Amino acid sequence: MTDAVRTQGLYKRFGHQTAVGGVDLVVPRGSFTGLVGPNGAGKTTTLSMITGLLRPDGGRIEIDGHDVWADPVSVKARIGVLPEGLRLFERLSGRELLMYGGQLRGIPIDEVGRRADELLRVMDLVEAQDKLVVDYSTGMRKKIGLAAALLHNPGVLFLDEPFEGVDPVSANTLIEVLRRYTASGSTVVFSSHVMDLVERLCDWVSVMNRGLVVAQGPLDDVRRGRTLNEAFLDLVGARGNGEEGLSWLGSPA
Repeated sequence: MTDAVRTQGLYKRFGHQTAVGGVDLVVPRGSFTGLVGPNGAGKTTTLSMITGLLRPDGGRIEIDGHDVWADPVSVKARIGVLPEGLRLFERLSGRELLMYGGQLRGIPIDEVGRRADELLRVMDLVEAQDKLVVDYSTGMRKKIGLAAALLHNPGVLFLDEPFEGVDPVSANTLIEVLRRYTASGSTVVFSSHVMDLVERLCDWVSVMNRGLVVAQGPLDDVRRGRTLNEAFLDLVGARGNGEEGLSWLGSPA
């Protein structure tokens, strides 16, 4: 299996703080990959560098064999991105947002319209297609954001906490679309704090802690007979943090 994404020695500092300290990340092509780690582990910074949104201080990034920073135009044509804290053109309707994004990508307008129709239907947004995005709920915004990221048929899709704040119905829609996408041979990389969700969806997992990848590989290899949550806690050294202290908690005065 060839790699859709590979980084070598990826490094980023903010002032005196090292956010990413030499990450060697591997994502096989066609995989549904989960990038997990505690808050501050460097997940969002890593994804931002991989997708060309943040320039690294060192290291190399390749997507489908193309260097992200040496060949940015070619790489960005191959990827879709749904970042955390997604900002959209809120004064456009959902359909206008897709039509605008498709034309920016150079897709013929008739083809953009056809793809937009299909995406709106699959995302259950047909009734809201003429509503301004500013009036969309969190779940609707995530769905229209995913639709925009898929519009140009990217080979690799990057999602940063795509299910955070999303209701179960919208989350189920997103999951169904992503499963169809990877079944076609494309690749999904998504970060999440929800281990049960990663365990249910992913076949490949990378675990980050303190700016480094501490484990990665097929889901079963990372779990080693444990649940993913148990493996995660062991890998990041979080076992037993709540066993001592707070003796006063729960004791009424």
